[in-house]
Amino acid sequence: MDFSVYLPTLISLFSQCTAQWCYQSQYSCDDTCRDPIRWAAQFPSCGGLRQSPINIVSTKVHVNSALPPFNFIGHTNTINVTVENKGHSAHFALPQSVRLTGGALPGHYRAAQFHFHWGGNGRPGSEHTIDGEQFPMELHIVHIKEPYGSLAEAEHDMAGIALLAFLFEESPDDNPHLDSVIASLGRVKNNASSTVIPNFRLSDIIPSDKDLFSYYRYVGSMTTPGCEQAVAWTLFHRTLPISSRQLDAITQQCRFWTGQPMTDIFRPTQPLDGRVVYRSKAGAALGGVMHWWVGVSSVLLGRTGLIH
Repeated sequence: MDFSVYLPTLISLFSQCTAQWCYQSQYSCDDTCRDPIRWAAQFPSCGGLRQSPINIVSTKVHVNSALPPFNFIGHTNTINVTVENKGHSAHFALPQSVRLTGGALPGHYRAAQFHFHWGGNGRPGSEHTIDGEQFPMELHIVHIKEPYGSLAEAEHDMAGIALLAFLFEESPDDNPHLDSVIASLGRVKNNASSTVIPNFRLSDIIPSDKDLFSYYRYVGSMTTPGCEQAVAWTLFHRTLPISSRQLDAITQQCRFWTGQPMTDIFRPTQPLDGRVVYRSKAGAALGGVMHWWVGVSSVLLGRTGLIH
């Protein structure tokens, strides 16, 4: 057999393993690619003081009445969503018509994509935990602050990225709104493959506006390298339902860039490092919308030596 035919493929795979980061579950690349504990060696921001996800201790959060409801724009529109296997997770691209204001965010934000974090074989897979409890799955909806044109531009602003997070809880019945998501994951099994979900509405997955008045807020980072510390995190109290059958289906669909099953795609929780987690007060008045951000940014900038 002429092994020279396979040499380029082997070299390519090896270079991928040595160059890329990976999750802890990708055991075959454990000695070559960077797992979460070693991300900071290749991506220095991953060792910063405002990293995500975190464990939220409910008895230590600060109630802040300056955290009002959000204004969701375009979430009920019917859209076509492109789904792509990114090698570490599957991203669902959203059009710029899906936008976000309110929530004491310092500006207007437009949606970029959403994705999920999950476990495998019955294991929980959320990134954030509440009082130490890890949930079955977590949804992240990524928004970029206007007028930035990309995540790369937004990462230079401490609140350049607004991330909405929803935790899933297991339910006895299927969540019918997840059927199209699960089916699409089955069509993007391999790295770089893509498909389209037609006639999709984001409002089919997330609850109605009236259910989203209550949430946690803190400043943090992206949860994958380069771990950019430019995120205003919102973790809603309202959980989303998913059945055990649907969880099993999701975790069995895709494969990592290494070809392994895409399971346990979550970063472990990170130290709070003196940050404060806030909780909104449902029905808070709209007055003082900017008070939260001004106060938080002043404290953080002072700690990092950027103001005196």
